[in-house]
Amino acid sequence: MTVITPDTIPIPSGQGAVRLTSLAHGGGCGCKLAPAVLQSILKGMPATAAFSDLMVGSDTADDAAVWRLNATQALVATTDFFMPVVDDPFDFGRIAATNALSDVYAMGATPILALAIVGMPIDKLSAETIRAILGGGAAVCAAAGIPVAGGHSIDSVEPIYGLVALGLVHPDRVLTNRTARAGDLLILTKPLGVGVLSAAFKQDRLDAAGYAALIASTTQLNAVGGELGGVAGVHAVTDVTGFGLLGHALEMARGAGLTAEIDAAPPLLAGVEALARAGIRTGASTRNWASYGDAVRLPADLAADLPEWRRDLLTDPQTSGGLLIAVAAEAAEAVLDLVRARGFDDAAVVGRMTQGPAEIRLRPA
Repeated sequence: MTVITPDTIPIPSGQGAVRLTSLAHGGGCGCKLAPAVLQSILKGMPATAAFSDLMVGSDTADDAAVWRLNATQALVATTDFFMPVVDDPFDFGRIAATNALSDVYAMGATPILALAIVGMPIDKLSAETIRAILGGGAAVCAAAGIPVAGGHSIDSVEPIYGLVALGLVHPDRVLTNRTARAGDLLILTKPLGVGVLSAAFKQDRLDAAGYAALIASTTQLNAVGGELGGVAGVHAVTDVTGFGLLGHALEMARGAGLTAEIDAAPPLLAGVEALARAGIRTGASTRNWASYGDAVRLPADLAADLPEWRRDLLTDPQTSGGLLIAVAAEAAEAVLDLVRARGFDDAAVVGRMTQGPAEIRLRPA
C-alpha cells in the first residue's frame, strides 16, 4: 500500500498561493445549516418506514443510514463535505475525510470504502492545490484501511471537499443516537473548541500551538467507535460536530425521550478558554443557540453565573469532533479505559441521562 504524506503530495506555498479560507464564506462543520433551518426544510419529507430492511433512515437525526443486507451484515452509508477550515490543502483534505468517516464509526461500523466529493473553483486554484486536497483525504482513508474508490467533481464557486463513506456492521451491533437509557453517563472522547480555534485562525490570532491542537484533534480518527457496538453497557453514540455539544446531546435526549444533564464546563482544547474569553467565536455557535436554546434549562444559581463565552463553547461547532457515548454507569470506567487506550487521552464524563422531558439541563461541573 502506498502511503500518502505531505512529502509525496506537492503543497503550494509562497506569494502566489491562494489562501483557501479566503475563498469560502464559512468553514468546516460551521457550514452546516442551523438545526432549526434544517428541520424546517426536512419537514414533510416522505417517510421511510415502508422499507423493512432500512434499519436507520432519514426519519431520525442519526449520523448515517443503515440497510440490513443479511442476518450478519448491515451497510452503513453517509456523506459529509464542507468548505476549508484551514489553508493548507493537504490538511484540509485530511480534516474533511476524518470528519466524513466519523459518521460510520459513530454507528459502530467499520468503513470499507469511500467516494470523493469535489467542488473546486478551477479558475482560482491550481491543479497542484486540488491534488493536495485529494491527497490529504486519500492519506486518511489509507490510515483507516480503505480506498477512495471513485467520486465526482464539479467546477464550484467555493472549494468543497468530502466523502461518501460506506461501512459494515453486524445488525445486532448497530449504534444509534436515540437508544440512551436513564442513568447512563455521557462520555465525550475529544475536548471542545475546534470552532473557536478555526475562527482565531481566520482572524490571524492563532499561534503555532493552537494550530497544532486544531490539526491534531480534527485529524484523529474516531475508529474506536467500531469497537463500541460489542461493549456491554454502551447504549447510544453520536459524534459531536456542527451543532455543538448541546445540539447533539439534545438530539440524543429527544431520541430517547429523556433529559440530558450536561456539565457547564466540559473539557476544552488547550488555549481555547483564553480565546473564547477574548470574544472569539463562530457565527454558527450563535445560530445554534438561536435554534435550540429554548430547550436548554439552567438552574437559577447557574443562570446567574454562566458567561456568554462559556455558552458559546457549549454550542461551538466541532469539525471532526469526538464521540458522545451513553453508557451504563457501572460500565463507564471500562469504556473510558478503552477509549483512552485508543489515544483519546482527554476523554471524560460530561453528563448523564435522566428521566424527564426531552431537553438539556446544564449543571455545574
